[in-house]
Amino acid sequence: MRNLSIDILKIILAFFVVFLHMHLLIDFYPSLSYVLVNGLFRIGVPVFLIITGYYFYHVDDIHKLKKWLIRIFLLYSIWSIIYIPFWKEGKILINIFFGYHHLWYLIGTFFAGIVLFMLRNKSAQFIITTILFLFSCGYVIQMLGNLHYFTGDLDTTLNLFPSYRNFLFVCFPFLGIGFLIKKLYIDVKQKPSLLLVIGSVALVVFEAFLNYKVLGLDKKESIDLLISLLIACPIVFLYCKSIPVKTDSKILASISTAIYLVHPLIMEWIFNLHLTTFRFVIFIGVLLMVSLILVFLNRKLKYLL
Repeated sequence: MRNLSIDILKIILAFFVVFLHMHLLIDFYPSLSYVLVNGLFRIGVPVFLIITGYYFYHVDDIHKLKKWLIRIFLLYSIWSIIYIPFWKEGKILINIFFGYHHLWYLIGTFFAGIVLFMLRNKSAQFIITTILFLFSCGYVIQMLGNLHYFTGDLDTTLNLFPSYRNFLFVCFPFLGIGFLIKKLYIDVKQKPSLLLVIGSVALVVFEAFLNYKVLGLDKKESIDLLISLLIACPIVFLYCKSIPVKTDSKILASISTAIYLVHPLIMEWIFNLHLTTFRFVIFIGVLLMVSLILVFLNRKLKYLL
């Protein structure tokens, strides 16, 4: 039996990623758009990773690891090939090794899974320390880049997404959090209240507001790592995990994966039509329709989702 609340959460997270890439409301309410795009919607990928890490706990031998890695690698390879027409010249190697656009999540999870598997038998304290250290490294690199503390080539390097948005600084920390939640039975011992969820999510929005108003970060540059995500994302997962609604179907989980993987293609197509009315509604409608088609195709073509 599957946890229906987690599958519904995945749908919401998938749309968070979609709205993030759309820069929702940027033309109408730039301040609100910033705290959503670089705040609230940033919850999406980390919670996805926590969910993956939670179930990764069952990958406890080399045979299961190989099976897990093969599935992710095939998924990454198939969708990398699909997106090849969108690759820019000079970024071929970056796209191959770090992932094109949103596909960084897949290749990052692949390598983070290997690291986590090697550390799975270490003490919880060691894993937690490693998580905090690596996340902090990524956060510092990101902030030095966004604050443009340095100049020249160093500044350019720090502002490259792979410098901080990679398997070590993003994927491993949140994958590890999910793993520890399962290993330490935190989901059994802790059942956060809705008020705590709202408060922790508000903390994410508040941090984004501080970045916008106090630190004065460039409004056109992305912020992937927020300290408050370390608090809010586990709480959101634990809250949804504690809702006892079960299902036999995995269609919602498959739809969420399809939405995540295909949405840039639909965005490219719909937005290039230069529609003046109902563009957003048409985009969401087409995205859902194509996602459903992919779910049914996946039953014939394995590893599409």
